[in-house]
Amino acid sequence: MRLLQSNDEGEFSLTKDLFGDDIPDYAILSHTWGADTEEVTYRDMTEGTGKNKIGYEKIRFCGEQARRDRLGYFWVDTCCIDKTNSVELQEAINSMFRWYQEAEVCYVYLSDVHLEVNDDLGKLVIRESTWFKRGWTLQELLAPHKVMFYDSNWRLIGDKESCCPIISSITGIGVKCILNSSEIRREMYFTRISWVEDRQTTKAEDIAYCLMGILDVHMPLQYGEGEFKAFGRLQHEL
Repeated sequence: MRLLQSNDEGEFSLTKDLFGDDIPDYAILSHTWGADTEEVTYRDMTEGTGKNKIGYEKIRFCGEQARRDRLGYFWVDTCCIDKTNSVELQEAINSMFRWYQEAEVCYVYLSDVHLEVNDDLGKLVIRESTWFKRGWTLQELLAPHKVMFYDSNWRLIGDKESCCPIISSITGIGVKCILNSSEIRREMYFTRISWVEDRQTTKAEDIAYCLMGILDVHMPLQYGEGEFKAFGRLQHEL
């Protein structure tokens, strides 16, 4: 994987490819994507462009919050993966659950949530977020041991533990699985698959692919095969 880092001037850059013990402690971002033209890409980062894009604010916040949390590195999916490289994309998607699981902290940016009152009642606003309706955000909720939720103005709503009763009621997932990713393996396969029933993905196949980490499956991606065949191959691997 490659990570983002910042210099003394607050400028962000990508690290070289990192492997195994060379990977430092890092924070990781979870969010819902805007339009492709709004998000900062790998090419933007390598060419020093993209600062005027709306998505750059997510990178800026993640970097600043990581620094406050005494972390020198962070990961953002829009720009840390070269999605024009099919081999790299395959490896990244098959590694995604582990990358979120091994992060020191996951910052969840809820762009469609505005916190009015920061108390237990106020936390109920997260129910309305589309973040809970997207396929890929399921593993981004379950894999990390520490998850912090922020509203559209980057105000802290709460962590996964304090929001857990609300999250469980939204997702239908038990508290133990939400708070401890090792508990996921104890659930039956059909139960884990049912967690994506009300979720959507931009590409049809991704509704199956987003379950690979949750089901502990590794398989090649075949975009264009359709949702039915993707689920068929996924179930064949179980």
